[in-house]
Amino acid sequence: MEKTSLLDRILPYALLGMTAVTGMIDAVSFLGLGHVFTANMTGNVAFLGFAAAGTPGLSAARSSAALVAFLAGALIGGRIMAGAPSAFQVGRAISAFGIELAFLITAVITAIGYGGVPTQQPGKLYTLICVTALAMGIRNATVRKLAVQDLTTTVLTLTITGLAADSFLAGGSNPRWGRRIGSVGSMFAGAGLGALVLKHSLSLALSLCVMVSFICTLALFVAFRKGLQTRVAVQTDPSPVRRDA
Repeated sequence: MEKTSLLDRILPYALLGMTAVTGMIDAVSFLGLGHVFTANMTGNVAFLGFAAAGTPGLSAARSSAALVAFLAGALIGGRIMAGAPSAFQVGRAISAFGIELAFLITAVITAIGYGGVPTQQPGKLYTLICVTALAMGIRNATVRKLAVQDLTTTVLTLTITGLAADSFLAGGSNPRWGRRIGSVGSMFAGAGLGALVLKHSLSLALSLCVMVSFICTLALFVAFRKGLQTRVAVQTDPSPVRRDA
């Protein structure tokens, strides 16, 4: 039986942690930045349609800014991951997650002194929308390239569908049910925690996103480095020379 590497064991938990960050980011953006999503683009496209129909409380400008910034982030993430050999995909992903962290730290700094009223401080508002959407675009493109089943860190519609459609009640075998429930639970917990912390401070909620993202990225970095060191040690280990008697 092949032994599972440390990286393979750590990766799902790191992605679950990032799923919780997505919930926090959506709590911050929807509740603190004027009813806009900067991680969930499905909701954002729907908001654009609602705003176009004249629904009060929604802004086509804010949703458009989030969508464009998210696309730019996805482009950056896609370029970072492009052509990466399978053995080094996680290494590229760690670099992308580092850039995501830089944007989230920028959001924390920008949020200092922000009053939380969308009609005031438009410069801070749109900066916060754009940098968090850029961060989430990078993340989503990166995780998409990693292609870990049922751990997209953002989209839960297919995950929830799979829980029901692949269950024994539907004649299925419940594949990866723990991972799927974990994704839903992580998003729920992140959104709830983000909403609670947001009552005290927007910058504090974003700081929590930075902290969790940093821990997940650091765990991946350590596991990836250990894997590289093991691979190098195996490759440089001289095999015994066979001699005929």
